[in-house]
Amino acid sequence: MGFSAMLTPDQAQKLAESDSVVSVFKSTMHKLHTTHSWQFLGVDSIQQYNQLVRAAKSNIIVGVIDTGVWPESQSFNDYGLGPMPEKFKGECVIGDAFTLSNCNRKIIGARLYSKGFELVNGPLESFNRTFFRSSRDSDGHRAHIASTVAGSLACWFELCNDADVLSAFDDAINDGVDILSLSFGPMPPQPSFFQEVNSIGTFHAFQKGILVSASAGNSFLLRTACNVAPWILTIGASTMDRKLQSDIYLGNSKIIKLGVVPQLAPGIPPQNASFCKNNTLDPTLIKGKIVVCTTELLTDIRAEKAIFVKQGGGVGMILIDPVAKDVIFQFVIHGSVIYPEAAEELQAYMATEKDPVAKILPHRQFYLPSPHQGCLGSLQWPDITAPGVNILAAWSPVATGVTAGRTLDYNIIYATVLDNTQNFIKRNPNGASTTPFDYGSRHINPVAAMDPGLVYDFDSSDIVDFLCSTGASLTQLKKFTGKLTYCKNPPKPSHDFNYPSIGVSNMNGGLSVHRTVTYYGEGPTIYCAQLEYPSNVNAKVIPNELKFTKFGEKMSFRIDFTPYKSSNGSFVFGALTWFNGIHRVRSPIALNVVSAGE
Repeated sequence: MGFSAMLTPDQAQKLAESDSVVSVFKSTMHKLHTTHSWQFLGVDSIQQYNQLVRAAKSNIIVGVIDTGVWPESQSFNDYGLGPMPEKFKGECVIGDAFTLSNCNRKIIGARLYSKGFELVNGPLESFNRTFFRSSRDSDGHRAHIASTVAGSLACWFELCNDADVLSAFDDAINDGVDILSLSFGPMPPQPSFFQEVNSIGTFHAFQKGILVSASAGNSFLLRTACNVAPWILTIGASTMDRKLQSDIYLGNSKIIKLGVVPQLAPGIPPQNASFCKNNTLDPTLIKGKIVVCTTELLTDIRAEKAIFVKQGGGVGMILIDPVAKDVIFQFVIHGSVIYPEAAEELQAYMATEKDPVAKILPHRQFYLPSPHQGCLGSLQWPDITAPGVNILAAWSPVATGVTAGRTLDYNIIYATVLDNTQNFIKRNPNGASTTPFDYGSRHINPVAAMDPGLVYDFDSSDIVDFLCSTGASLTQLKKFTGKLTYCKNPPKPSHDFNYPSIGVSNMNGGLSVHRTVTYYGEGPTIYCAQLEYPSNVNAKVIPNELKFTKFGEKMSFRIDFTPYKSSNGSFVFGALTWFNGIHRVRSPIALNVVSAGE
């Protein structure tokens, strides 16, 4: 059992020195990450006679640790659901505007955690923001996240305290959840596994057979990711094939696709007014008009600009944004986003018209090749990617900030291979081809996951071997296992961890990588190896055929890598695919060839 307490540094040190204490670490804050989806993923096409479908289609309990829930949303309607699973041991904790009647056969439990947050930051009331002392969501984030999964409040005002999160982990494990969903994490760079609450808490869940799904982050920092512990299913954000487009009709009868000059307040430089920040617009000049705004930084809060336009009396906003091509924004007034090429046409019209006029047309829906890698993924190497951009889902109607002034109880937000037209996935619609550092083991495929063919399995002992390969001490291992645990001598190399992806961080000369697969199928079958060779590296699979006779049978193989002398000391990529005529089981390969060796 664990606990949280307010301690001085000396008290914490003395406690850590006790033989009966597994670990002591400082509580920190984590940041929240933030319909057609199921059709796009092909869930509706899963064969109902599939054994895994019959076994897993009901009684799956999904736990969500986030900012709360808005139970009145139709996303949480329990119509058609069976009784609460008997294995569930949780509670429906009542509080402000949250009664037992707010739980149903979909929201089967709800808890509240705020002690850690308030000990560090002060009472919730001191923030002068809307909130409920209950599991009712005033932020919108968790209502959105929860409604996109199965449909416990530990995060407040976009921040999640370690002590509260660990308490939520403990309760979720004891309550009997099957899956845990996390949409928060540490800011890059990823802290050590031994000092990071998500890594420790999720390992305890992993030991109990609970799958933990977590976002890879959306910090806008390139080549970074969080929640990357190998016992977490780390998911990067990609787009779907649906696009919502709002065109702009100009007074010269032209229509600007995809998607007058800011009237600045006295004393405000023109460049500042164009960014439509607070107190930069003159209400007497923008009243009743459509205002054109531009983004200043990648991290600009786009929806906030619409609030300032509305406060000044503006009735619409056209936002010129060169980077947000994949993202839908919801504004409190009529709005449309255009790109620099369309902005040139708009500016030309405004320069030639004494009294320019425009009309923002209703949005249209259409479909396009997808997925693209979302611009908000902060990806390094997620396990997989899944739709995480422009997801329409439940939202708290009392959420403040950029959603204030909207009366709808839904919102579209974003978290940050071959696509559905059989072309290679791009980093963005106009970008270069991606690598495994962008998409991991490619885009999620629920249909294939229900009939995988082969599975790369690992357990707690494999995790210990992996931690030992990173140089973990006995004290650090005890933090995870709760008991004295020794490493093998010599330790098992990290590249031999039985992960579906294959990676070598520092390759000096030739080496061999080992894996074991488990057969999930019916009757005898033979899988043959197919290699996509990494550049300037020779590879050989031994054996190159795996012959299975029954379900659950395990077989091992190795891949021998030999870099050519011309290797230039950079990352190279390839893939290994096992194919039996029906199933293709693909593992991406990433090798950092430091030298060709002798």
